[in-house]
Amino acid sequence: MLYIGIDLGTSAVKLLLMAENGTILNQVSREYPLQFPHPGWSQQDPEDWWKGVQEGITLLLKGQEAHKVKGIGVAGQMHGLVALDSTGRVIRPAILWNDGRTQQQTDYLNQAVGKAALSRLTGNIAFAGFTAPKLLWMRQEEPSFFSQIAKILLPKDYINYRLTGVISTDLSDASGTLLLDVKQGCWSPQMLDVCGITQDQLPALHKSFEPIGTVKPDLARRLGLPRGVTVCAGAGDNAAAALGCGVVGPGKCNISLGTSGTVFITGEQFTVDGQNALHSFRHADGGYHLMGCILSAASCNQWWMEQVLHTKDYAEEQQYISKDTLGANPVYFLPYLMGERSPHNDPFARGAFLGLSLDTPREAMTQAVLEGVAFAIRDCVEIAKSQGISLSSSRLCGGGAKSPLWRTILANVLGIALELPQTEQGPGYGGAMLAAVACGEEPDLAAYAHRLCRVKTQVLPEPGLVRRYQRQYEAWKQLYPRLKGWTGE
Repeated sequence: MLYIGIDLGTSAVKLLLMAENGTILNQVSREYPLQFPHPGWSQQDPEDWWKGVQEGITLLLKGQEAHKVKGIGVAGQMHGLVALDSTGRVIRPAILWNDGRTQQQTDYLNQAVGKAALSRLTGNIAFAGFTAPKLLWMRQEEPSFFSQIAKILLPKDYINYRLTGVISTDLSDASGTLLLDVKQGCWSPQMLDVCGITQDQLPALHKSFEPIGTVKPDLARRLGLPRGVTVCAGAGDNAAAALGCGVVGPGKCNISLGTSGTVFITGEQFTVDGQNALHSFRHADGGYHLMGCILSAASCNQWWMEQVLHTKDYAEEQQYISKDTLGANPVYFLPYLMGERSPHNDPFARGAFLGLSLDTPREAMTQAVLEGVAFAIRDCVEIAKSQGISLSSSRLCGGGAKSPLWRTILANVLGIALELPQTEQGPGYGGAMLAAVACGEEPDLAAYAHRLCRVKTQVLPEPGLVRRYQRQYEAWKQLYPRLKGWTGE
């Protein structure tokens, strides 16, 4: 049998076709635009997602044995607010995870409702990217739209709705709404009251690997799918990526260098870090995880390469960075191009280069971008360590993981071994595995993931370089507190 994994990302949707033994038979992607109507705002038209998914499935199945497709699993960007009216029409563009318009609402939740109460009710405090502050913003700034809301969905759930007609979500994605009691696995009545919504407006909750319905017959015919293809609840992109890298069961870690950067640490028990700097979420395997998220990771490198240097040859730019400059770069970079989430929770934070002089070469600035993101990832790891969590290794995925130089920098900044899985399509691969489990292909998700996800290569830290980067990290982490509050406006 064959399974389709869909990764609904911020800039593109990626689809893969997986055989039951884990072999990837085909991959396609379709890009779509982002909207930035005001500084710090970020939104998309869900119809663009749906158009990309339809085109992607048709291309994915071309020349393949489409009649063998049995299931579909969707992973998607988290936190986005998709509001539907009573006819199922999208009311307004989806407000995305990296949108910073909700600072007033975030402050209200953290100060008026209170961080302690939020943590007790949901396991988390408010961050500007979460869904609940978006609902408050919509209620206050767009009351005519807010009054029309019949259903509230997350991005990947909108795709599942278009595929099946079923309104649903999963626990991993719902964890990032600030509406879910993560420990109990149910919607929080108190948080619904705070946001002025009812449970009827929210989707039914499922485990990630549970089937929610089948592809609508007319749609299946148009897309070239057989009748009765099962669609599972799916997962948030980070949980699906961890699954797709084999990070299931307690005590494991996955680091993603995608548009954003994440540190994903699994656990059997529900835990909350004392500083509320990390997110306490459900995992797609049925367990829990702590997650730190930096809003700009590989997107920093893309900005530097394509918007500033006007090149797409990333490897060419990095080849001029010599090994002896690692841990000795006088230039520092703060990667807060869209504000920052973990651990600062500051949507007004801004990016910056520091330490420039007349003889600074461009390669030093390129290196600083890679190092700045690695230092920000370490900020998240340090919070986990302060909770008594010990990490000796981590899986690594995302577009940034393709750079050997960046892998070396990150391994030595963190002082741990980094393992690259054989399959690089983490979220989509995880989605396909969820679909296979939903269809009964494999009853044990953890065993299935461990069997399919093998390590391709490993990057080990070097003691001397670890010491050099330790000194640089100590200097770097002083920069944000000194610049906090300065926006240039």
